[in-house]
Amino acid sequence: MRKSILFLAGFAIYGVLMWYYLFHGANSALPVDLKGSAADPAMFMTDRELELSTDFSRIKDFLYFISVPLEWLIYLFVLGFGLSRWFRKASSGLTKFSIVHTGVYVLLLSFASWVLTFPLKYYSFTVSKSYHISVQSFHSWMRDSLVDFWISWLLTTVMVAVMYWLIRKNEKKWWLYAWMLSIPFTIFMYFIQPVVIDPLYNDFYPLKDQVLKEKILKIADKADIPAENVYEVNMSQKTNALNAYVNGIGSNLRIVLWDTTLNKLTDNQVLFVMAHEMGHYVMNHLYWNLISSVILSFLGLWLGNMLYRKWIEKYGKSWGIKGVGDLAALPVLLLIFSLLSFAVSPVENAVSRKAERDADLYAIEMTKNPKAAVGAFQELATVSLSEVNPPKIVKWFLYGHPTMLERLHFLDSFEAIKTKETKKKQ
Repeated sequence: MRKSILFLAGFAIYGVLMWYYLFHGANSALPVDLKGSAADPAMFMTDRELELSTDFSRIKDFLYFISVPLEWLIYLFVLGFGLSRWFRKASSGLTKFSIVHTGVYVLLLSFASWVLTFPLKYYSFTVSKSYHISVQSFHSWMRDSLVDFWISWLLTTVMVAVMYWLIRKNEKKWWLYAWMLSIPFTIFMYFIQPVVIDPLYNDFYPLKDQVLKEKILKIADKADIPAENVYEVNMSQKTNALNAYVNGIGSNLRIVLWDTTLNKLTDNQVLFVMAHEMGHYVMNHLYWNLISSVILSFLGLWLGNMLYRKWIEKYGKSWGIKGVGDLAALPVLLLIFSLLSFAVSPVENAVSRKAERDADLYAIEMTKNPKAAVGAFQELATVSLSEVNPPKIVKWFLYGHPTMLERLHFLDSFEAIKTKETKKKQ
């Protein structure tokens, strides 16, 4: 109980400090030399939009930095108050099949976590609604949340069942075998994501605007991309935000545009966005993401195994855990993986920002229309209420893309930079 009080007190102090930093202490002032440029939000946002973008972004950032340690506290709560032992007991007497034991245990743990985090998630939803970013009904939002829950439960059950079977077979090398099995599983998930999982949330269909579609396919042909179609998705039923992306691998690779993007951007701006997504394909970013995922999973499982064994050895008895192969130790493993994922996220984001910068460069060289590129990001920032120059800690932990300030300044200065480079070569 004493430790629980200390943890809660520490969490409360952390929350207050993070709130103060984000809303009062963080410096996100625009550099003096960029005032009046295309990167200056005052040049394309109204005073009210500037105020809303700052408030909305800081609230969402604060919710993220609260939700992560809250997840850790939940795992510790489940362990410290004996809930994990109770989950194990409740699931073990149902049947002789271990996969059912695992499924029921994961269901109980997932449901407990879902209930405890629901208030924060619901508040995040209401914030998006109040700032007119989300237009999704509560019923639709709950449907998506439940789809998330059951997909996560199914995948987690399979992975946990395999991991604990391996642990019981070989306590020392289970992590290596788990990593080897994770490679085909990761590839499989990359392959089915666009055609099986994504359609569970939204309707995808070929781009309706045939003229724009021909222009996009012309760029694809110029880039030697064997694209036969471009997809749009009806996100306007849920949000006013803009987005486009490329996901999947092999024959299941898809280039996707949200219909909100089509509604808000001009054709030239859309072509820049599409050229950016094609840049990811041309530079093999999806495959590099896959490779990095495999490498990080190796390091994560290796380090996670060492921490897991030490924590079970030190705290297992007080938590009522019988050993590393005890299913009741799952919260320990999930806590360790969550901590490692959070710790490595700044590095992952830095690599991702470099890839996005390269894709921007590819797109601007392909379309040769800096004005459309700048206009696209200005519209994206305005509609999505994106903070143009977020605090450093937010950029490190949350931004897999360059900040709007960085992107707009880069694209606005592109012609000047190219002219300077040409003169140097001469």
